[in-house]
Amino acid sequence: MTSALSITRSVNPPRAAFVDFPLGHTAGKAGDKPLQRKIMIDTLSALDSIQVPGDIRHLSYQWSEDDSWKDKVMRPSENTESAEASKQRLDDRLERTNEPQYQSPADRRAAMSAGCPGCVFLESSTA
Repeated sequence: MTSALSITRSVNPPRAAFVDFPLGHTAGKAGDKPLQRKIMIDTLSALDSIQVPGDIRHLSYQWSEDDSWKDKVMRPSENTESAEASKQRLDDRLERTNEPQYQSPADRRAAMSAGCPGCVFLESSTA
């Protein structure tokens, strides 16, 4: 699953599903569980049905009505402000931490529950 098409093409995975969303939002918009669910179902369906090695299935979801969001995240500032000021203005990502981030307390509890084999490594760092 990717939202970096050129990078995905260059690494040539066995199969991939592409969503034209901002990096870090490949599974959908934060808090939009119905959209996230649709994207995940379509991704799994695409990955299951791809028969040609290296095929990248384009999912038809749109981040917004137009592509103006790409002006903010994909292109450097064209004005004369300093590079650092431009970065601060254009970069609205959250600061990275070593702690796992969850959309809600319920998501954190679900990840930490004993039945989550994929999250076992998190137990010691967040308990």
